[in-house]
Amino acid sequence: MSGLRALLWDVDGTLAETERDGHLVAFNQAFDDMGLPWRWDEARYARLLRVTGGRERLLHDMADRADAPADPARREALARELHTRKNRRYAERVDAGLVTPRPGVLRLIGEARAAGALQAIVTTTSRTNVDALLGRMLGPDWHDTFAACVCGEDVEHKKPHPQAHRLSLQQLGLRAEEALALEDSEVGLQAADAAGLAVLLTPSVFFPATAQSQERAWACCTDLDCGGARFSGAVSWASLREQAGS
Repeated sequence: MSGLRALLWDVDGTLAETERDGHLVAFNQAFDDMGLPWRWDEARYARLLRVTGGRERLLHDMADRADAPADPARREALARELHTRKNRRYAERVDAGLVTPRPGVLRLIGEARAAGALQAIVTTTSRTNVDALLGRMLGPDWHDTFAACVCGEDVEHKKPHPQAHRLSLQQLGLRAEEALALEDSEVGLQAADAAGLAVLLTPSVFFPATAQSQERAWACCTDLDCGGARFSGAVSWASLREQAGS
């Protein structure tokens, strides 16, 4: 990586601990809303997170449930309804301030914007969820901060496929070596790496760092305020530019 010009932000787990504080609770609320005796605890949800996409996650879970609809069409319809209700519940939690930015996220976004850097959202979550979270974090004009926003509806293949990252680079008009991806998970790391991007890994609650992921990432830190081996202090736009050129 050289001549850093852009930051490509993942959403869930990277901008905020959305899986723990938002999605998991909202899934269980959706089950209750539909009178289903299902409940995901943190251990089960951690396993389900290996499946990318909320609707896909529901379908994967239903495959092991004797009380789920046997008919594929009914199962798909139930997954879609649950996912819609989950997203509504998630937005309520975000609006109530129950999902907060991870340390250093708002600061680094602000620094990059002030420096004239390009920024993009690169996620395979839904646009509804992105709008709810970023609207709360940055206000109704959050789109002005990002030159591109790639969501789950925009791609055929979700992470770990690199399609979302490649599309964001195309929209920004940049080469991979001019951008840095910020991800929290192995899945995101694989996707960005396959697109030729360097990755700053900030592991989250459900995706702790492994020796392998730390080795593959350009840098790894607990959060953006703590920094890491590459940084003497907090991760800033200036320090990223400096390290990218070294």
